[in-house]
Amino acid sequence: MPIVVNLDIMLVKRKMKSKELAEIIGITTANMSILKSGKAKAVRFSTLEAICKALECQPADILEYVEE
Repeated sequence: MPIVVNLDIMLVKRKMKSKELAEIIGITTANMSILKSGKAKAVRFSTLEAICKALECQPADILEYVEE
C-alpha cells in the first residue's frame, strides 16, 4: 500500500503508549491497533486532528506516501 502510517514512530518520540493515545482521542484500543498497523481503509479528519493535537504533530508526521 502506498500510504504508510508512522503512528508508532510518533508515539515513541512522544513517549506515549497507544492505549493512552486511544483514551485521549476517544477511540477503542482495537481501532488504534488498526490505525497503527496501516490496515485502516480510511481515517476521519476529526480523528486525524485529535491525533495531531495529542501528539503535537502534523498529519505528514503520521501519514507518508511511498511509491510502490
